[in-house]
Amino acid sequence: ITDLCYDSRKVTKDCAFICLEGTQVDGHDFIDTAIKKGASTIFIEKDIEVSQPVTVIKLSNTRKDLSLLSINYFDNPASKLTMIGITGTKGKTTTSWMIKNILEEEGKKVGVIGTMGVFIGNNHYETINTTPESYEIQKYLSEMVNQNIEYAIMEVSSQALKVGRIEGMTFDYGIFTNLTKDHIGEGEHENMEDYIYSKSLLFQKSKHGILNIDDKHYQDMTKNNTCDIHTFGKNKEADLIINNIKLLRKEHFIGLELHTKGLIEDTFLVNTPGEFSAYNAISAILTTKLIGCKLASIKKALSKVAVKGRVEIIPVSSKYSVIIDYAHNGISMTNILNTMREYHPKRIVSLFGCGGNRSKTRRYDMGEISGRLSDFTIITEDNSRYEDINDIMNDIEIGLKKANGKYIKIEDRKEAIKYAIENAKEGDIILLLGKGHETYREKNGVREHFDEREVIKEIINNK
Repeated sequence: ITDLCYDSRKVTKDCAFICLEGTQVDGHDFIDTAIKKGASTIFIEKDIEVSQPVTVIKLSNTRKDLSLLSINYFDNPASKLTMIGITGTKGKTTTSWMIKNILEEEGKKVGVIGTMGVFIGNNHYETINTTPESYEIQKYLSEMVNQNIEYAIMEVSSQALKVGRIEGMTFDYGIFTNLTKDHIGEGEHENMEDYIYSKSLLFQKSKHGILNIDDKHYQDMTKNNTCDIHTFGKNKEADLIINNIKLLRKEHFIGLELHTKGLIEDTFLVNTPGEFSAYNAISAILTTKLIGCKLASIKKALSKVAVKGRVEIIPVSSKYSVIIDYAHNGISMTNILNTMREYHPKRIVSLFGCGGNRSKTRRYDMGEISGRLSDFTIITEDNSRYEDINDIMNDIEIGLKKANGKYIKIEDRKEAIKYAIENAKEGDIILLLGKGHETYREKNGVREHFDEREVIKEIINNK
């Protein structure tokens, strides 16, 4: 065969077409199209008659087997890299970039696959999912090998673990950040048990496990593990202990000083704010220490680390702060609002929407949390997908009213940002939540360019 393909639109002559059954589309419905376009082999998991003279192979689970097929097709690129997998509800992206910065401080070549896309050398590829489909994963890892990358850092979502996008892969280091209720709903996980179990699968696919011992699901993560275990947290039983956290704020800097005990007794300056950032930092410290990085490299990298869309400070005015953050569910919103309150702003103004075709509970929760923890809320759009924006905003409003929060509704996100800036008061912290690193907005299934940094710049220039 010339290639593997699971999208009939991308079929080329003599490739193998793998039929995947998704929540929206079933690849088995496109077999005739694939054959007409030149597919010579068809992989199926349903009993389907194929009339044309092609090779047909029936598998029990084409999605999991696509991973195994892709690993073999690309000659198992992960075996030629040091693989670092990170799972957890929050902190995956920040931890990825902390580890990346530390390894690069050591002079290592690093590739990343995650929420912000794929980064290989000077190349950046946009992705739809946190963890791409298995064929893409192996293709990207193969490109990393070809570019002499030494370390591949991968955010491993619960969904990817559940459906088998990383089936057959082994990680040298598997990291668990934390676990809270999220991704429960249609097309995601049916319940918390499924979500927890899916996350824990990473520690049956890793050689070394690095886990947050303070998290209440720590035992669930290690129940069926097949790797050795290294722990971090405030618990005195941890291998690397968070001993003390001191918050620091200067102009255009919101960060912390972290003191550790146990495996390393030292102080680290971390260029990201809040207690949850201390957990991200200490997981990165422990991982890179186990890899063999020098302490000086770890300290230097953390003191200047910055992650696009993760508590990203946009210099607008010396009188108030504007911060872009990816917080798009109840727990991440609670974290950032509580964290910002610790830096004693005069007022917290939260601007956010919620994604369409996703759990309604998330909207009620985020509305209620913003109503309780913000001084003022601006309800606006996020990626509405195929849902009416006003229906989503009305759901958020229900939560806000429950908490008696002060708010305004502005459907267009650009207009909402303009309103926030034009009505800013001295000492405010304005939080633009939900979009983070994203440079698009999705309406009616169509993505259009939308970068909040560019929007802010345009608003300031037109003042």
